[in-house]
This record gives sequence, C-alpha cells and structure tokens, in this order.
Amino acid sequence: MKFGIAFANILTFAEEPGLSELARTAEQVGFESLWTVEHVVYPDDYGSAYPYDSSGKMAMTPDTSLPDPLVWLTWVGAVTDTIRLATGILILPQRNPVVLAKEVATIDHLTGGRVELGIGVGWLREEFDALGVPFERRGARTDEYIGAMRALWDADHAEFHGEFVDFAGVSVNPKPVRGRVPITVGGHSRAAAERAGRIGDGFFPGKGDIAELGDIVRQTAADCGRDPEQIEITFGDEHIFGSDPVGAVERLADAGVDRVIVPSLMFLGDPVASLSDFGERVIAPTADR
Repeated sequence: MKFGIAFANILTFAEEPGLSELARTAEQVGFESLWTVEHVVYPDDYGSAYPYDSSGKMAMTPDTSLPDPLVWLTWVGAVTDTIRLATGILILPQRNPVVLAKEVATIDHLTGGRVELGIGVGWLREEFDALGVPFERRGARTDEYIGAMRALWDADHAEFHGEFVDFAGVSVNPKPVRGRVPITVGGHSRAAAERAGRIGDGFFPGKGDIAELGDIVRQTAADCGRDPEQIEITFGDEHIFGSDPVGAVERLADAGVDRVIVPSLMFLGDPVASLSDFGERVIAPTADR
C-alpha cells in the first residue's frame, strides 16, 4: 500500500520552515507522496456549495495562506529525493493547457520524474468568474485540455485541434521523464469516475462509496478497451484514525485502493513525532498490502 498526505500546502506547511519539515520527515517515515490543494482566489460571500462539508463552506478564511501548488511542489522537490509531488487537485479548466504542459513537464524533468498531476473540474463558480473562465462546459474543457497536454508531451511538432484548444507544429521541452506525467482524476461523481476510466491514469474521489466508484472506473475502462488494473485508486477513510488503523488500511486494499490518503491536519501539533508515529504504527505494518 502507498500512503500520501493531502492538503499538504496549507497552514503551517504553506511556507518555511514547516514546508521542508513536513516534506523531509514524510519521506523518511515512508510516505510516498504529498498532495496539494488549490484555489487561485477566495471569493467573498460565495454561494457555490462546497461539496466536502455539510455546511457547504470551505474550512478556510480569506486570509488563509494557500500557495500555488506547482510553485510549492517545486520547492518540495528541491528539498527531497524520492517523495512524489502531486496536485490533489489542480483545477484544470482554469489553466492554459499549453502553459501548464510546459510547467508540469519542467518540474517533472527537474525532479527526476516525480510529478503526479491530479486534476478536477472545479465547483466554485465565483472563482471561475474572477478568472474570466466559463463555468459551463468545464467538463468538456477538461477532457480536451488533457488531450492537448499529452499531445505536447508525446512528441515535438505537436498538433491538436479541438473546440477549446487548437495548435499545430509546436514543441514543448523539456519532456516529462517517463514520456507522460500521470494524470489522476479527482471528484466523487459518476462523471468523474467515468472520466478516470476513459482517460485517467488514476482516480481520487474526495468522498463517496469507493467500492461503487471503483467499479464505475473499472467498467468504463474496460468498455473503452483499457486495462482497468492500470488505473490507480487513491482514497482516504476516517477509520484509519481510529483504534484499528491497520485493519482499515487492509479493508481499503481489499476494496481496490492503491494509495491511502491522510490529511496534513493530523500532523500539525508536532509534525516530526506524529509523522514518525504514523509511519511505525500504520505504514510499516501494511507495506505488503
């Protein structure tokens, strides 16, 4: 089983010295990846419902420090050796896919192929409005952006013709170390699970029935002629914080989860001690799962 830390770029871990302390210690105790969260702006009095809390509101305030995920991960890559650098998630339809392909490939190249690009379609309409990006049809835009980035990573003199992106005879270098940066699809809806099955390298639902969602991913992949076993499932479960965390991890493994995600909030008080304790109690005993 792999283990990742979500919401890694917030609160005391948003900047130094907490950033390096988290990253280096997590790497030392056996965590495989760090996953960032993203919002470019925090809109005042937003009406869009945050889908991961019953209040419909994010657990942050306008003055909460939330660094850009790619810049933050570049710093992490410079102070670590092996831990994977993941966005969890980056709001893809808000980005220019040609520029993003260049940025992500550059980080991947500089860090020896450690980037995992987790993407989502977004939920906060007011943020899209502030950026001048249409909220409507963001799913279709996301699908097209993925195709455009892969075209740029696959070869020089790239060509892509779509509704939202159109280019020919252009090259982006450096290329990702392993040809393409893995793309993990975030979101807990059927549409997100189907997108992961169609075109994703992984799936990361923020909530929901992981067995049911995983079945949708695998069935969609099979229907598209893809190998379902090649799509990596990342998921968190509140039970890993209870009296039997090893049992909870084993149940997730039995449900088809490849990577267990835990929130950075678990490690705020004393990061070194709490990360080390988690490594001993949970990561080490489940290494073979």
